Amino acid sequence: METSFIVKTGGAALVLAAAFLVGERARLLGWLLTPRSITSFGGGMAAAYVFLHVMPELHGARHAFTETAPMPLPYEGMAIYYLALAGFLTFYGFKHFHTSQLSATDGKPSRLDFRVQIGGFAAYAWLMAYLLLRSLEEHHASIGLYTIAMGFHCLAINRELSHEYGIDYRRTGRFVLAAMALTGWASALLLDLPASLIPLLLAFLSGAVIINSLILELPAEKDGRFWPFLFGGLLYGLVLLPLG
Repeated sequence: METSFIVKTGGAALVLAAAFLVGERARLLGWLLTPRSITSFGGGMAAAYVFLHVMPELHGARHAFTETAPMPLPYEGMAIYYLALAGFLTFYGFKHFHTSQLSATDGKPSRLDFRVQIGGFAAYAWLMAYLLLRSLEEHHASIGLYTIAMGFHCLAINRELSHEYGIDYRRTGRFVLAAMALTGWASALLLDLPASLIPLLLAFLSGAVIINSLILELPAEKDGRFWPFLFGGLLYGLVLLPLG
């Protein structure tokens, strides 16, 4: 693994960690855009990333899984799409658990709910950072684009969790997520998982990115901004299109 690639991905991991650390009142690019516009613009970028990168990458993951598996696979590696579904349903389950806990506690988040959500997103942050170094292509040219899209994605996660859990998240939760992003990258330096496992992890992450983008970043009517969302998706889609 080249030193330049390690440094580049290490910088990307720092960006992801920093996105978790900023407070909900942070004004990223606030001198150009309002916070709601930033969220909507980032949501458009995330949507473009899902359609133009995540979905095609699943096809590549299926091919890689078939090539690296130690034995012939039934259904020609369709298990990749099943793992993507599992990632999708896992984080939908976290959201459903959160909603049911709020109903049971008259709208006040419980300690169990907080721990479950932080635990789930901690694993998510670890996996995002691990796959910076251990993706299907070690020297993929799109590392910067991945960092931009996932950085906005982490900002949306941070904003949502800060809103839901308030002081508990700001005191401990955001530091846990930031630490797990850095730990994921460091783990990738030390832990080289079997080649056949990487496509499975990528598929699970892809499904999780899809559902979390839908939950966190698509602009709701009450606080979304349609035009920033539209331009974020179209402009970032044009950037991603030649890389397909």
